[in-house]
Amino acid sequence: MLRLRDFTRAALLADVTAGLIVGVVALPLCIAFAIASGVSPEKGIFAAVIGGALIALTSGCRVQIGGPSGPFVVLALGIVTQYGLDALAVATFMAGVVLVLMGRFGFGSLIKFIPYPVTTGFTTGVAILLVTGELPDLLGLPVSVAGGNVLAKWITAGSALGSANYYAIAISAITVLLQLTGFRPLGKIPGSLIALVVTTAAVQLLQLPVETIGSRFPDLPSAIPPPVFPALSFDLLRTMVSPAIAIALLAAMESLLAAVVADGITGNTHEPNRVLTAQGLANVGSALFGCLPVTSAIARTATNVRNGATTAASGAAHALFLLLVLLAFGRWASLIPLAALAATLVVVAFHLFDWRAVVAQLKGPKADIAVLFTTLGITVLVDLATGIQIGIALAGALFIKRMSAVTGVRVFTQELDRASQKSPAASAIPRGVDVYEINGPLFFGAVYKLREAMQIARKLPRVRIVRMDKVNAIDSTGLHALEELWKLSRKQRAALIISEIRAQPFVALMKSPVYVLIGESNVVATFDEALSRARELIVESTPVPPARTGS
Repeated sequence: MLRLRDFTRAALLADVTAGLIVGVVALPLCIAFAIASGVSPEKGIFAAVIGGALIALTSGCRVQIGGPSGPFVVLALGIVTQYGLDALAVATFMAGVVLVLMGRFGFGSLIKFIPYPVTTGFTTGVAILLVTGELPDLLGLPVSVAGGNVLAKWITAGSALGSANYYAIAISAITVLLQLTGFRPLGKIPGSLIALVVTTAAVQLLQLPVETIGSRFPDLPSAIPPPVFPALSFDLLRTMVSPAIAIALLAAMESLLAAVVADGITGNTHEPNRVLTAQGLANVGSALFGCLPVTSAIARTATNVRNGATTAASGAAHALFLLLVLLAFGRWASLIPLAALAATLVVVAFHLFDWRAVVAQLKGPKADIAVLFTTLGITVLVDLATGIQIGIALAGALFIKRMSAVTGVRVFTQELDRASQKSPAASAIPRGVDVYEINGPLFFGAVYKLREAMQIARKLPRVRIVRMDKVNAIDSTGLHALEELWKLSRKQRAALIISEIRAQPFVALMKSPVYVLIGESNVVATFDEALSRARELIVESTPVPPARTGS
């Protein structure tokens, strides 16, 4: 967030310099992302202008750089192809609202719990989809791969290889080499911009027969896009819910990762909920002008910090630079060959595909491998939104299964074989008393163990004691299980005592009706108190024999 006290002459100069450098880095990416998403180039640039400005003004990380990002390309292209530009604006706006709500309700600290196999799976899937979508422009093929799944797209592209444009292939190869070899004869000027200048100059000077931005977008505007007011309908809003959630999740994850990367370089600490709120405002602003979804990009944020940025002025300078380029030099963008932009996205995909992470996951638990390949497969063969959601759901199910394995319930009674009892207090249990020892969180994934334990005792008890000193958390299902145990005990004319309950479970119990049912006197602090209370209840429930009369 912009704060006047952060500005000094030296800091402002460093921030403006860093903003200009990262603006140069962002320019070819914004154009490439826009074209690959099925929209005109200026919508990618202006998405970075408005997204970068709003994120700079409001983010909880001062040095973040906002704009379009690679993972959004696949989602945006699918929406535009199937539903049109208005649908993209609606989905982006809805995603912005979701992100603002996530920030307001404190979800910033929860996003980091998304499992690593899920993020690895869908980033790998995005890399495959990015390359697949760019095959026609990359090779100069006279076909479109906009429809169908990834296998159909590869088959379509493969069938047209005989018509490949070798000039386009040469331009693609030169662009990739200039970016991956780190060729920077002009110091900090990025290889992507050098590649665009070199290939554009070659195409124009040699009059090479390759497709350019101008040949695909003959009426390319060089002005701020007008506001968009799409015709809304209930069906459109309902259809865009899933894509909007996927956009919001992607924006949240990348922005928070970018903030973590920035903190690692600067030593600062970001405010995650303000980061999410900023992404939401940026997406709402971008949607109002019919532009692409935006987020705080990891690579551009790292570039910004490494070039000396310390305040949000760098993000504002980046946005201002791109705005000036759009207004003053937009017409020159029409000369850029599409093969160079496609190759730039291939380089982005190359960096997205972290093969080391995939190899490391293959050495992990089989369940994590299943999550990775399920997310990857659904992302590639179905769509990105479904891949993310199913991946998270599957990882959540596996987490519940693992957590339930941590929780255990043991029962100790006088009727059971004492030789098998390892509790030091087992010998002190009065006859007619069952003791339940719960070890681990008592939540919906583990309550079945308590229900199973109810069936262990051979004789009906007169008192049940539930030891909860090792229960660090309980949820509403766990409280319901205690209520079931109370009802069973009441039906069997037995009492129920809760012993050694910890802070969080005790607070939850106090707020529930179960506490009143069990009774305050039957919730005790120590096991000794529980045994004493059990003896009292047994005495109270034991009928007094009638007095003998003389003969």
